[in-house]
Parts: sequence; C-alpha cells; structure tokens
Amino acid sequence: MEPHVAAAVEDPADQVEPRYAAAIVDVFVYVVVLNLFVEYLPKVISETFTLSLLTAILLKGVLEIVVAAKNWVKARFRAASTPAGKVVAAVMLWAVLFGSKFLVLEVVALVFGDRVSLGGFFSVTALILALLLSRAAVRRLLRGPYPRA
Repeated sequence: MEPHVAAAVEDPADQVEPRYAAAIVDVFVYVVVLNLFVEYLPKVISETFTLSLLTAILLKGVLEIVVAAKNWVKARFRAASTPAGKVVAAVMLWAVLFGSKFLVLEVVALVFGDRVSLGGFFSVTALILALLLSRAAVRRLLRGPYPRA
C-alpha cells in the first residue's frame, strides 16, 4: 500500500463515529429481517422496498425509545427498596414490554397507513424479537478484536 493511502486510512478524522455506524448497521439488519417477514408472513405487508427501508428507520427510532424506557424501569426495579416498590416497577416493566407492541403498530399505521402493515400483536411481537436478536447477533459478529491468524 502506498504511504499516502495508508495515512488516509488510519486518519481518525476519516473514521465514522461508532454510534452512527452501529445505527446504520441496525437499520440494514432491520430491513433484511422486515423483508423476510414480508415474504413469509402474509399479514406483514410493505408495498415497496422504499417503504421497507423507511419502516426500518422508524422501527429503529421507536425501538430505541422502548429499550431506553425498559432500561429506566429496570433501574427503578433494582433501586426499589420496598416490596411495594418492586411490584410497581414490575408492573411498569410489564406495561412497557406489552404496550410497546401496540405503540409500534400504531406508529407504523399512523405514518404509513395501509401501505405498511406489521400484522397483529403476535406477528409484531415475533418481528420485534427477531429484530432485537438479529441486531445483537450482528453486533456480536462485528465486535473486535479479532484473533490474528
């Protein structure tokens, strides 16, 4: 490799912020998973690839909010010192996890109307689980450092 090319590759100013790179990879993973659901589950509909891409971006945003809410409630659960506090936090956690499916369905319906449908409660639950598990698997795959051969 020529010296000026090597210097350009190693310049930290040319590198992408890791959070942005992870978000972009997440969206790509979501597009793949969403389109597999569109192909194999008749209730999950997206009229075009562009709508699938836009839906994946929307899902990324909504799921980030849901995960942040879940983590906040989990922290409240751990911090609760009384049995009543633990029960309230557990009910809140259940509400976030259960209600997030309806939130996703409503936001997608609001933004895209009939052009995108994620099915019902059970199909969107399976979709969300597949999205989060796929995202975790890809992040684990891309995480370094890698052993040298």
